[in-house]
Amino acid sequence: MLKRLPILCAALLALAACSQNSGNNSAVQPATPAPAATAPAAAPAAPASAAPAPTASVAPAASASTATAASAPSKPAADATAFVDDGTWVEGKDYERIDPAQPKLTGTDKIEVVEAFSYGCPACNAYHPTMNQLVKELPSNAVAAFLPASFMPQENWVTLQRAYLTAQALGVADKANDAMYTAVWGTRELSSENADGTGLKPKDALPTIDDIAKVYAKFGADPKEFAAVANSFTINTKMKRADELMKAYGVDGTPTLIIDGKYRFSPLKLGDPAKSIQLAKWLVAKEAAGK
Repeated sequence: MLKRLPILCAALLALAACSQNSGNNSAVQPATPAPAATAPAAAPAAPASAAPAPTASVAPAASASTATAASAPSKPAADATAFVDDGTWVEGKDYERIDPAQPKLTGTDKIEVVEAFSYGCPACNAYHPTMNQLVKELPSNAVAAFLPASFMPQENWVTLQRAYLTAQALGVADKANDAMYTAVWGTRELSSENADGTGLKPKDALPTIDDIAKVYAKFGADPKEFAAVANSFTINTKMKRADELMKAYGVDGTPTLIIDGKYRFSPLKLGDPAKSIQLAKWLVAKEAAGK
């Protein structure tokens, strides 16, 4: 019963995104040009509340310090480019408009490019090098941020979400970003799969916050402090807000990119990862032009 998503997802890394709908052990959806997956429950237009429905208004945006960009660019950010609509990108086909627009993840006054992701998602792992490149290519009027997903608890996404938000709070999320993907998919010390590839580990054998703290310790986090912060009210609140924003943005799979709370698209559905960089930069220019 547990021989499902991780095995299938791993075999289709370059073609599929990890979907919320796959939380019931179904296979991932193909990422070749296909209709966008339908978000479970409802569209993201209901008022914010404790209920799990998508929200049109969520908690106030957090301060800029609560978001973490990927590895620092190796060169200065490029100047913003003029917006030109030559018909290359089509709303409803290549990207979706979030209606109504939602709050930003961070308190930045720049245009925000958010990746909804999980370290436990094989499709996110496959897209990670491209996301790093996108961060380097963003113009000076834009900034990257990351929104950790939790919708696949059987693959330890909830714990990985908690760990990422804890690392943010302790200032080590940036430095350990590559290492976390390596720990899950390279060394597999944080993998949710059995070592023999027979499926998922039982719940009581999944990597814990203490296990994850050992990775962050290599980047300056004290393991005891990490565990204490991870189980704090502050992190619980941040996790709730992350889940609310995920629904408000209409995210039904990972990775998904959200631009300024107004547009979203699935990079892997574009086929060529390089196209996601072009589209993200085009949407940044579109937003800057007020189009």
